[in-house]
Amino acid sequence: MGCFPPQLPADQRQHFAYWQALNAEIICLQDTMGVCKAFFWQRAETFGCRPQVMVGTNIFQQWLNVDPTAYSTVCQRVCQGGTPETLNGVFQWADQSLPVRLLVNSIGVNQLLVVGFPQAVSPSPLSPLSYQKVLSHIARKIRNTFDLTVIRQEAMNGLGTTLQVSRCLLVTADETQSRFQIEAEYRQGSVPSCLGTSWRSPESPVLEEIYQTKAPQSLTTLCPDLADSQGVLVLPTLYQGSVNGFICLQQCDRPRIWQEVEQEFAQELAEQLGTAIAHATLYQELEQLHQTATEAARLKNDFLTNTTHELRTPLNGIIGFLTLVLDEMADNRAEELDFIAAAHESALHLLNLINDILDIAKIESGKLDLDLQPISLGKLLDNLNNFARPQLQRKNLTWEMSVPESHDDIILYADYQRIFQVLLNLVGNAIKFTNTGGITINVELVFKPVSHNDQQFPGMVKISVIDTGIGVALDMQSKLFQNFSQVRGGHTRKYGGTGLGLAISKKLVEACGGKISFYSMGEGLGSTVTFSVLLQQKPVLKQPTHQDPQVII
Repeated sequence: MGCFPPQLPADQRQHFAYWQALNAEIICLQDTMGVCKAFFWQRAETFGCRPQVMVGTNIFQQWLNVDPTAYSTVCQRVCQGGTPETLNGVFQWADQSLPVRLLVNSIGVNQLLVVGFPQAVSPSPLSPLSYQKVLSHIARKIRNTFDLTVIRQEAMNGLGTTLQVSRCLLVTADETQSRFQIEAEYRQGSVPSCLGTSWRSPESPVLEEIYQTKAPQSLTTLCPDLADSQGVLVLPTLYQGSVNGFICLQQCDRPRIWQEVEQEFAQELAEQLGTAIAHATLYQELEQLHQTATEAARLKNDFLTNTTHELRTPLNGIIGFLTLVLDEMADNRAEELDFIAAAHESALHLLNLINDILDIAKIESGKLDLDLQPISLGKLLDNLNNFARPQLQRKNLTWEMSVPESHDDIILYADYQRIFQVLLNLVGNAIKFTNTGGITINVELVFKPVSHNDQQFPGMVKISVIDTGIGVALDMQSKLFQNFSQVRGGHTRKYGGTGLGLAISKKLVEACGGKISFYSMGEGLGSTVTFSVLLQQKPVLKQPTHQDPQVII
């Protein structure tokens, strides 16, 4: 039996008998704020409901499971335009859940009459006797593999087809970016795919709540991007008490009451899926660690082999030339000095190799000390020029420098010795791998504010070392900055080296607040290595430079 409050105006009392004759499940008279003024429910007496308790409350927050945003939008349109509209919802009282089709009408200034007509509840496709058998079948499938993609998809297919839902989704959370994403999906043929859809956490507060409570929830819409659903059941996947994902069951063609047997089935599968996901993730992590360790062992073995060869070569040179001097094998004083000079050059080469090994050891152990301070780009390039020119002349290579003209010196903020070491390394490589053509140093100023170690800087200086040398194949370039890594191949092996130069340069540049990149069009097409250094102050340029280029910051 329905009832209305005694204070209801007389003209509304006259309509109450008409309400009872509408054969509606529920009827609510409300204001534009959603506050109930009068309430009627056909089966109120049967289920022990006193409609008076609804009066003065927002029924659509407390008693009616409906998307609040969609409902509010419908109410606003009806109030403004006067045209009735419909939407689906579920009326809930105690343990009763009744699907209703809501008709929203405007019946005066700031008043709405909401009529809910009953909708048939579809029988569950799953019986208590059959769900354990189906569950065991799905569980076997997801236990027979450690492939995370297969596990997720098998679970979604099994659950979706068994419960005959419009969509069955597996949602994961990225806590670092505060986002949710759909990683696997089952859908009926006519239902649009939403695989790969992602959204920000605040758009799904229910998922945040489930993450904390670990309890399933029934709702109408999961997030704005999935607003086509009329019934949703969300369950967490768990492993050792921690949530590692969410299963989202969607019914898009009609409202759906999730039967107890369906919820039990989905929850049991969610628990097994959570365990399978955790085991597969752990397996993949172990596999990755194994591959990383194997690759590291291979690289270090290659490094030891290469280093033994590289160290032995200058040592043999030192011993050989000094032996010639000691045995008085030189024909004259000039030849003796040539032997000593060759031994000295071998000793310097040996020292550089040892310094490389010591540097990478310091960097890897976190014991690298930097002396960051303002330094002159002009002084840096002058010293580089003095170093490079003799080597370039010996190989008959050209040498060019392109630097923006400025009225004052361009001042960098870096560790002078370390940045000079990077330049020596890059230019040394360019000379070593270039037989014809030449080397170009190109400097570009990028005026875009950046911060490093809580300090602000007006921009960066990009320094490129460009050569016309042997180049590097495109598929090998990603390995160049790895410790102990060298491009394999007979045409490069003859040049020697430990494979630490670019790795050290990368770590030194990054420690000083910059980045480094390598590019080559391919073998025989030369190479370009570009790194960035912090700009201490903005120089006064004689010619305008690019104000908003693409920056490697």
